[in-house]
Amino acid sequence: MPTEPVPQGPTPATAAPEGPTAPTRRTFIATGTAVGTTVVAGGVLGTGLLPGSEAAAAASAPSSRLSLTVNGTRHTVTVNNRTSLLDLLREHLGLTGSKKGCDAGACGACTVLVDGRRQNACLTLAVRMEGAEVTTIEGLADGDQLHALQQAFIDEDAFQCGYCTPGQILSGVACIQEGHTRSREEIAEWMSGNICRCGCYPKIVTAVQQAAGKK
Repeated sequence: MPTEPVPQGPTPATAAPEGPTAPTRRTFIATGTAVGTTVVAGGVLGTGLLPGSEAAAAASAPSSRLSLTVNGTRHTVTVNNRTSLLDLLREHLGLTGSKKGCDAGACGACTVLVDGRRQNACLTLAVRMEGAEVTTIEGLADGDQLHALQQAFIDEDAFQCGYCTPGQILSGVACIQEGHTRSREEIAEWMSGNICRCGCYPKIVTAVQQAAGKK
């Protein structure tokens, strides 16, 4: 009697020999991150910086001695050559009326008058001020008598938070002295370097007009 052939099934898969497998994207990123962290940590720990060494380096930085007049008072100071006029006024002379806003010359909060011309104190190196005449917001009033523009800002309510106000007033004083007050549009144009985040621009322009006698 003939024997029926036995059905042949699929041949069982043969296990591949064990060996190193190709890294997945996840393991590759994890490994790279770990290595990078080790390198950074090694770089930081290997610098050999001791506590206080940064302060010592700053103290040994080149410095200069200069004399300048601020609000009618003569000052002779020694400052780091990288010190800005704004930091000289605020940190060395205690005149904090000039504000540090953007510290990049874009907002005008630090505007002061240097030899009668408006200037961003944050962009001006103090060492360049030898012999200069600097006027800040503290030097505008004559005793208890406010400057005409300071009074106009009060009369016209030309401020809210007040942070930009010192720079606005100093810039407005220069704007009047320069003769750029023939119209509201001209005032706005020549005051455009001073930003008011509270949006008091119409009242600021009106205050400048009042102080200039154009209102």
